[in-house]
Amino acid sequence: MQTWIYDGDLVDEEPEIEMSEKSQTVSSAGKDLSVEIYRMKGTQGWTLEIVDEFNNSTVWDDLFETDSEAIAEAKRAILEDTVGAFVGPSDGKGNDDWR
Repeated sequence: MQTWIYDGDLVDEEPEIEMSEKSQTVSSAGKDLSVEIYRMKGTQGWTLEIVDEFNNSTVWDDLFETDSEAIAEAKRAILEDTVGAFVGPSDGKGNDDWR
């Protein structure tokens, strides 16, 4: 049996994830990013995670009140920082040089 930590408590079942319909793939400069917006079922805040083609991910520390706020932040960050800022190394082994 596997034990999970959910909201600070140990539980025997994996928490159920609710995916936002606003999750989407963003393509630019020949690169694809998966913008994933989700929350634990029954909770309020939305998590924003951007995953690159090599399965490297960037997760925001703060939760968003709505999934609309989360997708707006993702688009703002991608436009401001460019897609390349969210693409990590192809081997998935990071170094301190990339975001």
